[in-house]
Amino acid sequence: MEYRRLGASGLKVPALSFGAGTFGGRGELFGNWGTTDVADARRLVDICLDAGVTLFDTADVYSDGASEEVLGAALKGRRDRALISTKTSLPMPGDDGGSSRSRLLTAADAALRRLGTDHIDLFQLHAFDAGTPVEEVLSTLDDLVRAGKVRYVGVSNFSGWQLMKSLAAADRHGLPRYVAHQVYYSLVGRDYEWELLPLALDQGVGAVVWSPLGWGRLTGRVRRGTPLPAGSRLHRTAAFGPPVDDEYLYRVVDALEEVAAETGRAVPQVALNWLLRRPSVSTVLVGARDETQLRQNLGAVGWELTREQVARLDEASATTAPYPYFPYQRQEGFARLNPSVVAQP
Repeated sequence: MEYRRLGASGLKVPALSFGAGTFGGRGELFGNWGTTDVADARRLVDICLDAGVTLFDTADVYSDGASEEVLGAALKGRRDRALISTKTSLPMPGDDGGSSRSRLLTAADAALRRLGTDHIDLFQLHAFDAGTPVEEVLSTLDDLVRAGKVRYVGVSNFSGWQLMKSLAAADRHGLPRYVAHQVYYSLVGRDYEWELLPLALDQGVGAVVWSPLGWGRLTGRVRRGTPLPAGSRLHRTAAFGPPVDDEYLYRVVDALEEVAAETGRAVPQVALNWLLRRPSVSTVLVGARDETQLRQNLGAVGWELTREQVARLDEASATTAPYPYFPYQRQEGFARLNPSVVAQP
């Protein structure tokens, strides 16, 4: 397993990490693919640790806390071999969520209790709370770090201005900087590249990628001219995830299948390998419902696509940038002043 710095921090994380959203299995969304069985979860954790996958990501909102509980139980007795990342801020049963001082302190203690640990390695805000001053949020996170309950802090699903405002406030007041941004990024979801990726490189914020297979669309089971497989979770969960136009999806899948045939790899392995070479990416979260799926995802490391194959995937997945970015993508004068940090087909 390859290990990388998490943003500009000193923390090293594996290139692939495990997303424990499949643990818990409660509720309208997570009930569609989760497991409540601690023995099954422990087996997946065993495979991860044996492969060098040492970072496990969860959130209090996943299965209303059950994901944290199952992960904590699965890691019992080997907490020292693992890094735990969890998130808070979204509403939980009985509260309105948010990142106020009161809410963060309560949420951190509740997460520690469910996880059965005395510290969280990476504590992330699941969403930006526009109703709480960023200084209040950061000073509370500072208290959690000083108390030893949290080691590093990050965010998830922030816009560029929200993240930059927070980083500027941290620098101004000498408070902890966010070292990670958990983001949606995939071959069928490249919006991250326009603003958040350049910001990440400039400010030293590592990308922790969620849903790298496009909300289950890049598993190799969704193909042009064939119906959606009966067992696909997209039947029940598509509305929860980022939308993807069918023709665009099929264009990307066609290219993936070509490259998969050339490399002798599975389609999801190719999609994950492409992501692992993108700038600013510190780690890519892979989930799995079973051992077979997990082992296939772990096969995304230890080899590399050729430049030509990467270029072909880039071209198949390219889209027109939104304003104000499209002039820099399409017009030479703009691009000369502010060149893209990724290749533009």
